[in-house]
Amino acid sequence: MPGAAAQSPLLAVRDVTMRFGGIVALDRVSFDIGEGEIVGLIGPNGAGKTTLFNLVTGLILPTGGSVSFLDREITRLDPASRCKLGIARTFQLVRPFPGLTVLQNVAVGRVYGHRPAASRRAAEAESESILDVVGLADRPHLLARHLTLVDRKRLELARALATQPRLLLLDELLAGLNPTEVLSAMELVRRLRADGTTVIMVEHLVKAVFGLSDRVVVLNAGQKIADGPPSAVAVDRRVVDAYLGAAEDA
Repeated sequence: MPGAAAQSPLLAVRDVTMRFGGIVALDRVSFDIGEGEIVGLIGPNGAGKTTLFNLVTGLILPTGGSVSFLDREITRLDPASRCKLGIARTFQLVRPFPGLTVLQNVAVGRVYGHRPAASRRAAEAESESILDVVGLADRPHLLARHLTLVDRKRLELARALATQPRLLLLDELLAGLNPTEVLSAMELVRRLRADGTTVIMVEHLVKAVFGLSDRVVVLNAGQKIADGPPSAVAVDRRVVDAYLGAAEDA
C-alpha cells in the first residue's frame, strides 16, 4: 500500500498578483504554509510584504491568483469571515480602541473572533489570561490611549491572540523593542507555536527572523526570489544581492 498522502498546507497562495494602476506590487507569488510552521517573510522596503499580508487577511483583493485556507478558497472572502475561520494579524501601525480599557480591547477579539466566547464575562476572563501571556496583566483597566508604544504593540498582539487564530500574521512585532524585549518576544512566538499556532512574520531584524523561522520566504520588487530554510536562504546570491547585503547589520 502506498504511503499516506502528504498533508495539505494550512495556507496555499497560488500565483497571487496585485496591481495598483500601472504598479505591480506582487507578481505571481506562490507558497505554502504548513500547520505548525514559523515562516519569516523578508525583503527590502517596497518588496510587497505588507501587500501580501493584506491579501491573505482580506483587506485587499488580488488582481489575479488565489488564496486557500484549510483547503477552502478564500480569495474573495472579507476580513471578518477569514478571522472567524482562524486567521488573525497584527499591524505595524497599531490602532487600539483608545477609549476602551486594555481588557476591553482584548475582550472584543474574544467575542468576535474564531470560536468566540459564550458571554462577555467569559470573554473578559479569558482575556485576562491573554494579558498575562503578553505582559499586560498588571494594567487591565488602563485606557489604551495611555499605553506606551511598546505596550500598545503588546496589546495589538493580545487582541490578535484573543481571536484564537490557527494562523497568525505578525507585522513588525519586534520593531522598536530593545534587545531584552526582542528576546522575550521571540520566546513568546516560540510558545505560541508550541501551543498550536502557525506564524508568518514580517521583520527587518534578520538575525531574529533567521533564529525563529523554520523557513524564510524572500520577496523583492513583488516577486518571490527565495523560499527555504534559513541556512540556505542566507547564502542565496539573489537574496544577498537584493537584501541581506544591506540588512546584515540590522
